[in-house]
Amino acid sequence: MILSQRLNKRFEEVRRRGEAALIGYIMTGEPQLPRTLEYIKALEAGGLDVLELGVPFTDPIADGPTLQAAHARALRQGVTVHTALQFVRELRKSSELPILLMTYYNPIYRLGEESFARRCSEASVDGVIIPDLPIEEATSWVNQARKYGLARVFFATPETDTERVKKICEYASGFLYLVSRYGTTGAHETLAPTAIPLIERVRPLVPQDLRLAVGFGFSTRAQIEMVVRAGVDGVIVGSALAARIAEGASPETITDYVRELKAGTRPLP
Repeated sequence: MILSQRLNKRFEEVRRRGEAALIGYIMTGEPQLPRTLEYIKALEAGGLDVLELGVPFTDPIADGPTLQAAHARALRQGVTVHTALQFVRELRKSSELPILLMTYYNPIYRLGEESFARRCSEASVDGVIIPDLPIEEATSWVNQARKYGLARVFFATPETDTERVKKICEYASGFLYLVSRYGTTGAHETLAPTAIPLIERVRPLVPQDLRLAVGFGFSTRAQIEMVVRAGVDGVIVGSALAARIAEGASPETITDYVRELKAGTRPLP
């Protein structure tokens, strides 16, 4: 099976139900390495549709303080790409949850693009998100990802012009990741004023076979409802989940929080 088909199938399933996909992030090694799998299962129990599994890096430039701290804790525990892939293998024994590795380019470069893509494929990873890899430098990676059936997620921001959005869509598969606000990742209580105009501008530019997901700053059901009404196929929640896990929230509490967020992907007319 082309691994990214699992991701595409999930988007199709939620669309048939009149929903958007809820995409959630956890760093490998949170809250402690032996418990990461327990918390992933708690996310899935709450209704998470797609998982972003973080791989730590020493200089996570796209991340705000919450996720930077998660990177640091994971590195202190010795978490590597191999650790993350082993978690995916374990999860695959009981789950078909689509899983995307989120990492920076340096760990991929050190391992080698083909070796990394092959190992992701062997572990049943569905795709990869690389925040610091621009499309101008991505041709080799895109070719390897295609070879091994991995979704290729790229970013567009409020500053990305129309022609560049179209070009990014040529490289991307799975979904286009819209950055809803300026700056780095981090939970916010209000929706960024840039979010809805960005969705409305980019939505007509995205091919039918590529989904549109929005992230950066989402933490409440109300925020999710607003962007789903604006036409996105998925909403990404990262720092809000990471903060709760770091603060000691139980798996049951995380499940309840995800269930509340997931309800926002089904807005009433």
